[in-house]
Amino acid sequence: MAVNAHPDALPAEPTQAKRFGKTRAAQSAATLEDYAELIDDLHTGAGGARPTDIARRLGVSHATAIKTIGRLKRAGLATSVPYHGVSLTEAGRQLAAASRERHRVVVELLVAIGVPREAAEEDAEGIEHYISPVTLAAFRAFLKR
Repeated sequence: MAVNAHPDALPAEPTQAKRFGKTRAAQSAATLEDYAELIDDLHTGAGGARPTDIARRLGVSHATAIKTIGRLKRAGLATSVPYHGVSLTEAGRQLAAASRERHRVVVELLVAIGVPREAAEEDAEGIEHYISPVTLAAFRAFLKR
C-alpha cells in the first residue's frame, strides 16, 4: 500500500519549479491585462484613454504608465497617437474581454460562497490573473448548479 506524502511536504523539484514559473508568468501578464482592461473601459466610458488617466486610475506614476503602454505596444496589444491617447488593437480588446470575464466569474464564485461583494471585487483583482483554465472551468460549473 502506497503512503501518501504529508500535505506540507515539499513537492518534487520539477513540480515546484513549474508552479513558481507559472506564477512569475502570471505576474508579468497581470499588468498587461489590467492596463488593457482599463484602456478598454476608458474608451467605453470616457471616450479615450490618456496615459495620465491610466496612471491615476491604476495608482502608478506617469512614467510607469508610459513604460507599460510601451510594453502593450511592443506586444501588439495597443497603439497610441501623441495627444490622442492609447487605443487597443483587436488582440488587446480580446485580452481585455478575457480578463474581464475571468474577473466576473471569480467575483460570482466568491459571492456565492459568502464573501461580501466589495471584498470579492477586491480579491478578484488578484485571483483573476493566476487562475488556471481548469479551475476557472470548475468555478463556472459550480456556478451553474
